[in-house]
Amino acid sequence: MLNTNATAAFTNRARRAPHLLREDFLRLKQEQKLRNREAAQALGVSEAEALAAFVGEHVVRLESNFVELFEEMPTLGSVMALTRNEAAVHEKDGPFEQMSHDGPVGLALGSAIDLRIFYNNWASGFAVREETGRGTMKSLQFFDAQGHAVHKVFLRAHSDHAAFDAFVERRRMPEQAAGLDVAAAREPAPVRPDGELDVRGFHAAWAAMTDTHQFFGMLRKFGLARTQALRLAERGFAQPVAADSLRLVLESAAATQLPIMVFAGNHGMIQIHTGPVQTIRTMGPWLNVLDPGFNLHLREDLIAQAWVVKKPTSDGIVTSLELFDANGENIAMLFGARKPGEPELEAWRVLAASLPVLDGSEASA
Repeated sequence: MLNTNATAAFTNRARRAPHLLREDFLRLKQEQKLRNREAAQALGVSEAEALAAFVGEHVVRLESNFVELFEEMPTLGSVMALTRNEAAVHEKDGPFEQMSHDGPVGLALGSAIDLRIFYNNWASGFAVREETGRGTMKSLQFFDAQGHAVHKVFLRAHSDHAAFDAFVERRRMPEQAAGLDVAAAREPAPVRPDGELDVRGFHAAWAAMTDTHQFFGMLRKFGLARTQALRLAERGFAQPVAADSLRLVLESAAATQLPIMVFAGNHGMIQIHTGPVQTIRTMGPWLNVLDPGFNLHLREDLIAQAWVVKKPTSDGIVTSLELFDANGENIAMLFGARKPGEPELEAWRVLAASLPVLDGSEASA
């Protein structure tokens, strides 16, 4: 059931006429020099609602057959793929290569762009041609039912702009009316009390894992929220560490050129970087990786929990650093670079073991 505040906010958004939203949005961007997402938040609407107010102008509404549509991305050549959540923005430059799907779950596998796609959580898509001080910026932007960004594809100067234009003409909806209806905010799933859980069975199932992909099925089987599972796990498999562990990992990996994997995303998309990192910079609350082909921007102040997690597999233990916000939502996960069938790098294990450990009382429940 929706709470009163969420319902009221949803009702107010739904009543805002597109032409009024356009005026307010443009005025706010000009006066305060805000990005699109920031301006939408300041107006109390989602980014998708703000964008949809300009359909018929510089925004084109796309068809909603997302699997078929998104698997055309390789035609655009080398682009920038962007996936974000509230605390992290993950950007990769390169071409889309191997595209596939199994029902509503898709994969984009390539030397640069590596994605896990959950099309069931996509609700709208737009092609955008926005004038900037550096010329026309072209992008494809996809959103969930609440109007939050799932994934964006930005063209670079060397991208195939003719292919983009042809794609937009081919995939545009016949009806191009401005405006967008969005769903109310998603209520978090209730967390079962610890006393109702089969913790002993959960411990046995964790120890018996043979593949990291079994982890999510295990959580569903035992009715566990992810951070709850980490808190209840045996300490040999999950250990809380200091919130600044991300900075320590990135700085150490950059200094030693240790190849790592950085996962970040949302309920509609996970984006992955595999390889070394080089340039680590702090700007206010943002911790940044600023490398050719890979940028990561992450709000350190929104890291409420950090865990070193060990999962048994047929290739040996796989170790990750997992970061969560105050709501228990995953911000990012880091691993040592590895391929299936290979053990993880010993240098990664040593680095993970060096992170400052918290005792149980310091870890958030």
